[in-house]
Amino acid sequence: MADSLVVCEVDPELKEKLRKFRFRKDTTNAAIIMKVDKSRQLVVMEEEFQNISPEELRNELPERQPRFIVYSYKWLHDDGRISYPLCFIFSSPVGCKPEQQMMYAGSKNRLVQTAELTKVWSLGFLEGRPGTGTAGAQGLAL
Repeated sequence: MADSLVVCEVDPELKEKLRKFRFRKDTTNAAIIMKVDKSRQLVVMEEEFQNISPEELRNELPERQPRFIVYSYKWLHDDGRISYPLCFIFSSPVGCKPEQQMMYAGSKNRLVQTAELTKVWSLGFLEGRPGTGTAGAQGLAL
């Protein structure tokens, strides 16, 4: 991954926010939505949410613009254990400008590496809002 194309670097403030998010002690679902600041060529935090369901998170995403999301959620295992995995989601809905898609795609690997995440999903949507049909996101309820 170190030799990958890097279009945008990660904002230092976002790096710190992601580090704190990774080690947070809260037991509620939470998310950080990030976007590319084209003028500064940086991935920056757009918004942070506490106690947010997958459905509420889906409704917060723009319909025609890509976004990066880090989502922490409560997972109850079959054996009764509880864990709080961190997932990285790259949302790229239909209708995005090709320039935007390239900036996000070229910045994704650096962001994943910076956040030290291992669960990575890329969601592209065929039509309408995310999760409204054949998007393949039903498993994540996004």
